[in-house]
Amino acid sequence: MAEYLILIYGNETAMEAAGQPLWDELMAGHNAFGHKHEHAIRGGNALQPKSTATTVRHDGDRVSVTDGPFAETKETLGGYYLVEAKDLDEAINIAKDVPAPNGCVEVRPVMVFD
Repeated sequence: MAEYLILIYGNETAMEAAGQPLWDELMAGHNAFGHKHEHAIRGGNALQPKSTATTVRHDGDRVSVTDGPFAETKETLGGYYLVEAKDLDEAINIAKDVPAPNGCVEVRPVMVFD
């Protein structure tokens, strides 16, 4: 078995505009996802809005710290699940069930070091 990170991207502006009904639907969807895939889920969290992000950049010996996300994009990282699956195909099938009404999910294998 291998671990995969499922990154959840969405449009924060669209979520805010949709209001509480969409939020409630989304939370119900994540609860259902959690029950369906509890055998595979090893962890996960929702993230605070991109306005709370801080970026630390390394440039040689210099380090700069700035308020805001790493990149300004329409879709931002909103949360993630860490899942265990036998292979990428199984991880993708799990990811297909992640609620992402105005965005997408990305599946990435976790690197294993000896």
